[in-house]
Formats: sequence, C-alpha cells, structure tokens
Amino acid sequence: MSVDVLGNPYFVLCTRANVGDDDGLLAIIRENKQYFPDLPVGHLVTILLDKGYHKEHLEQEIEKIEPESSNRIKFEIAEKITPARRTAAKAENPAKKGFVVIKKRWIVERTNAWINQCRVLWKNCEGLLRTSEAKIRICAIRLILRRIA
Repeated sequence: MSVDVLGNPYFVLCTRANVGDDDGLLAIIRENKQYFPDLPVGHLVTILLDKGYHKEHLEQEIEKIEPESSNRIKFEIAEKITPARRTAAKAENPAKKGFVVIKKRWIVERTNAWINQCRVLWKNCEGLLRTSEAKIRICAIRLILRRIA
C-alpha cells in the first residue's frame, strides 16, 4: 500500500495478505502521523479511496489516532464507471473502444503500473516486508529521476 501525490509515492507500507484495506491505511497513517501536523496552515491532504474502504470508519479512527490531523485529512471515494458515463465517453469519441479514464483514479492506476514495470518487483519472493518496501521506494526513486533527466 502506498500513499502517493500525483504519481510520486510519499509513504509505502507492506503488510501481510490478511490485513484489510482500512487497517492497512490506518497503519500507514499511524506510522507517518508526524507528517500531518507539520503541514502549512489550511493545507488539506485528500486521500482517494475505492469502494473497498469505509470512509466513516476511517474518519473516526483518525480522530482517535491524532485529533489534530483529522481536520487535515479528507477522504474521497473514487467514482466508479457507470453505464451512463461509458455511453457519454463513447459519444465524445465514437472511435474509442473499451477503457474509460476517470481522471483522479487514473493517477493511482498509472502509478501502480509504472512501479510494476520494475523488474525487481516481478515476483514477490522476499522474506521480509521491509525488503519489499525498500524495493518499491527504489523503483519510485528511479521513476522520479527519469522524469528529472
């Protein structure tokens, strides 16, 4: 699980397979809770979620973890592609078939695809979760360096 900004991962946390989405996100926020109070006044962090997360539960738990951070974190559920949206996309561009881009969700999907292109991550056969986290960070650094060059 990673928290990223416009395709650049800020936080990375690997968990066991039996950890749910909500628990994984709470763990990454707990591990990095010092980041949020240090943000400039009025700065709001929006975390984009899919339907697997429970927004109300997360908001309550963040209030327990760090009450000061709860008003600096906003959760937003990503919209799902609907038949009406798919029809509208086809009307805009009749030649296009298949995949319909949802702007904010596309940032996350694109980032995951870029990181998955790293050969070192082709198979998850690491003994330690920290090793997997390090490899993801190295791949993210490589991506950022490619953009700069």
